[in-house]
Amino acid sequence: MAGEKILIVDDEKNMCQYLSIMLRKEGYEVKTAHSGKKALQEIRDGNFDVVLTDIKMEGMDGIELLRAVKEQHPTIPVIIMTAYATQKTAIEALNSGAYYYLIKRAKNEEIKMVIRSALDMHKVKTENVYLKKQLKKKEDFKEIIGKSEEIQAVFNLVNKVADTDSTILIGGESGTGKELIAKAIHYRSGRAGQPFVSINCGALPENLLESELFGHVKGSFTGAIRDKDGMFKVASGGTFFLDEVGETTLAIQVKLLRVLQEREIIPVGGTAPIKVDVRLIAATNSDLEKAVKEERFRADLYYRLNVIPVLIPPLRDRRDDIPLLVDHFLRLAGDRTGRRKSISKVSMDLLCAYDWPGNVRELENVIERAVILQEGDEITPENLPVKVCNHLSERRRVVMDEAQMTLDELEKEYLVSVLEETGWQKKKASAILGINASTLYRKIQRYGLSQERLKDR
Repeated sequence: MAGEKILIVDDEKNMCQYLSIMLRKEGYEVKTAHSGKKALQEIRDGNFDVVLTDIKMEGMDGIELLRAVKEQHPTIPVIIMTAYATQKTAIEALNSGAYYYLIKRAKNEEIKMVIRSALDMHKVKTENVYLKKQLKKKEDFKEIIGKSEEIQAVFNLVNKVADTDSTILIGGESGTGKELIAKAIHYRSGRAGQPFVSINCGALPENLLESELFGHVKGSFTGAIRDKDGMFKVASGGTFFLDEVGETTLAIQVKLLRVLQEREIIPVGGTAPIKVDVRLIAATNSDLEKAVKEERFRADLYYRLNVIPVLIPPLRDRRDDIPLLVDHFLRLAGDRTGRRKSISKVSMDLLCAYDWPGNVRELENVIERAVILQEGDEITPENLPVKVCNHLSERRRVVMDEAQMTLDELEKEYLVSVLEETGWQKKKASAILGINASTLYRKIQRYGLSQERLKDR
């Protein structure tokens, strides 16, 4: 298909001119570069479909250029040309990822055929990456359920930042879905066809974490019987999700800073740096600013990580999403167990009123437990944990124990307790109180209740 972009790299200007004329006649858009360094600059500035390069050039030779192109743009086919072919150079080129190995005296038809074949392969690879990306765009939020303003704001931010390479720091309490957000960012980015690698920094001791992150060389410590690639190298071309980054030691933080500044790692026991191309997404449930002040976390690393902050709200701050999440987890638990259950209104009210310190993960576990233990078709309060059922009653008991209150004062305090437990969602509050919404509104007006006034009391 005409219009594809081809980059010709050769330090012989006559060869560049000859190939350019031939390929432009075929309808291709052709650019030339007379050195490997210039070629890399051209590739950074424009989207090429094929690179055709000489193997012997001053400075960066064709094999070095091939490896650099494959590191930055794995899907671009690179065709190596040489005036004097040898089996050794052919094998080296193909092992380094060359699409084809051409002799410069090859006939024009052979060159055109190889170029067409390379373009076809590139088109297929590009379409596969695009289709995967589109598919993930439809699927990436499938487990992040919510229609509340708070979670929609997070979704909108994810859509804005996903297709950049900026470092992202996700904050949020344990169980809010930080890894799901990280995956959503990855699968909506240009790296969607490359690996998504994650590691929990708080789950490993320092020496093991260092080896897992950066790799190690044989003999670097007891048990290092062979070289091992670190996760940063495994994630090359893709996204590395660093969960609970606040749990890392200062020594590990120094090495992480090097990755962000120099885009390179040094394996444990090694001396030679290894270049890596990864997009870093970090997450934490701790206050990193406080850790910086207490000198438990490096300030320079914090500012490198906190380029784009994404804060996931706790479940208690988006109670509108609880019924959606409950329905979702009922379906998932039903698929796993073969037991289809509904939930009673009272049970749903109790779930909506509870504060969920373990957030979405805790809610999912409660629903799965209830589905397994309930023998009937409907989940009732008897199937819920005692702490969920007692949450409102404990608050009411405190209210009732207030000394010498009039009936009006008792009613007022009871209204306040239910409104606060439901986050001032009047529909839910009226259901729990057993009155209709209009009656609740009249009582709120009668007692002069409002969120703002109560905050100040």
